[in-house]
Amino acid sequence: MNVLFEKFSFPPELDAVLSNSPSVIIPESKEVLYELIFGNGHTTKIEVIYDVDGEPMKEAEVVRCKNGAAVNYMEDYMRVRDPDCMRIADSLPTDKPRFQDMYGYDFDVLRKDTFAWLAKQELILIPFKAGGYQYGYEALLVCPRNAAFFAFAMSQLQAFVNIKEPREDTFNPRAIVYVAPPFRHTHFSGKQVCVHNRRPDLHEIFSYNLYPGPSAKKGIYSVLLDIGEQEGWVTAHASAARVITPYENEMVMMHEGASGGGKSELLQDVQRVQDGRVLLGVNTHTEEAHYISMSDTCTIEPVTDDMAICHPSFQTNNGKLVLTDGEDGWFVRVDGITEYGCDPLYERIAIHTQEPLIFFNIEGVPRATCLLWEHIVGSNGKPCPNPRVIIPRRMIHNIIWSPVEVDVRSFGVRMPPATASQPSYGILGLMHIIPPALAWLWRLVAPRGFKNPSISGDSHLEAEGVGSYWPFATGLRVRQANLLLEQILNCSATRYVLIPNQHIGIYRIGFAAEWIAREYLARRGGVNMKMDRLIAARCPLLGYGLKEMKVDGQQISPHFLRPETQETLGIEGYDKGAKILTDFFGKELAVYDVEELHPVGKEILHCFQQGGSIQDYCDIIPLGLE
Repeated sequence: MNVLFEKFSFPPELDAVLSNSPSVIIPESKEVLYELIFGNGHTTKIEVIYDVDGEPMKEAEVVRCKNGAAVNYMEDYMRVRDPDCMRIADSLPTDKPRFQDMYGYDFDVLRKDTFAWLAKQELILIPFKAGGYQYGYEALLVCPRNAAFFAFAMSQLQAFVNIKEPREDTFNPRAIVYVAPPFRHTHFSGKQVCVHNRRPDLHEIFSYNLYPGPSAKKGIYSVLLDIGEQEGWVTAHASAARVITPYENEMVMMHEGASGGGKSELLQDVQRVQDGRVLLGVNTHTEEAHYISMSDTCTIEPVTDDMAICHPSFQTNNGKLVLTDGEDGWFVRVDGITEYGCDPLYERIAIHTQEPLIFFNIEGVPRATCLLWEHIVGSNGKPCPNPRVIIPRRMIHNIIWSPVEVDVRSFGVRMPPATASQPSYGILGLMHIIPPALAWLWRLVAPRGFKNPSISGDSHLEAEGVGSYWPFATGLRVRQANLLLEQILNCSATRYVLIPNQHIGIYRIGFAAEWIAREYLARRGGVNMKMDRLIAARCPLLGYGLKEMKVDGQQISPHFLRPETQETLGIEGYDKGAKILTDFFGKELAVYDVEELHPVGKEILHCFQQGGSIQDYCDIIPLGLE
């Protein structure tokens, strides 16, 4: 019996698994865990193989590089997160698919088989704090030893705990993640299934695949959302940063949205072309490029990258939302890094790291440096759209460790091109200021948008669901909708904006709108302007546009602020796009029209159903501008 077991309070089923396993390793450091990936210092490449009905099934290859481990999966499907992978095994309230309804039998049968399989494996046990060292919850990962790369990924994403260090009490997990890869093939036709089994004092996650997205990353997000649903708070799907202007004015900006909506980009410096200018957009018909010149840009002090814990105990009396990071490492998508110099911050960290990192969907050559722009090529001959690296927070320059007050909450949406001849919902201007009631509606729908690189599938317009974190939530959507509304009502001093990416009408913009809006807002100290500077958007869902916008002395063309002024779109094309967007909102918001919805939420929903104006939304919850 491992003497370290005495430091834990294990549930009976796990206790039995560990007691019967041939060996259980509890690493005392992440360095030890990293070496477990390869087994010894001479191995440069391993294959992760499991027995599936008597046949070897190769899941992944892991290469030892100079700067870390490069993990690549054999199937294109396993290189992105499947948005339909969550199954609920318990009988607690949920709007998600239940295991028994999907597969026709009680999960307890598979649960016992999973424990029986784990008991025959050499195991790694990783204690960690879900949600971070300071505010997190004790949790465990149990996985096969030959999947040590997965355990290392978890230790990088969440706050690794060295159980050998002195403790006053036993380690009592609030969540446990069990990893059993062969069952993906024997029970789920190769799909990325993660089964959640919520118990009164323990959230179990059964990860039947080795891509960390649905389990080590979003699975832990599910745990935090479940705890928040019980206790009355939210872990927002957001990045956040303190933005400091060249004149040393400060603003905290929080950026939410579906995967691919620009959360990581909030933390990036403004990207420039070779001559130092900033590319605002390119006309997709004529290929004419539009630039602005910016001498000095803001300093970015990152706070969160994807998971922002908004616990009520953080709140101050200033009427602003307060948040802190819910992760110890960031699962950074680097599809935008296509050559040297695209993102100096992350390139410098990855290339010159003093400790090993872990890379996914990126080419790895034994003993060579793994480079962020060398993305693995898929079976279609194209680079994988979802290359990733896990960056520990402590490696990021100017990182902020304490909770911050949010001045501006932005919401990012991937927009397709829009013209009069091919109308679409890509009608957002560079930045829209929206009243809190509309901000809530956008967070209920959370459009996934145009060509999302982070998940499988390619629908042009789907809803990611409430908070844009709904794919990871295990409970009731109306409960999450009410929590988000209460959060907005309680934080009246925080302002809201909408920001598009990819396209504004006919212009291809990438993430330029987000960077420019960030610079503009920071220089103004947030959404700090008079109403006479705003103009009501033709589509009420878009709140107010800007009459004019000047950044660092550069005037932004009205074509980018009000897309209906573009000759190729015009009023007619804009209105067709507005109808597409409004009809989509109507379809997605219908599920919230239930008795349990917050009274103010019912008022907002009724306003939308009646075709309310922007002023009608402001009358429900004031915009806060004069």
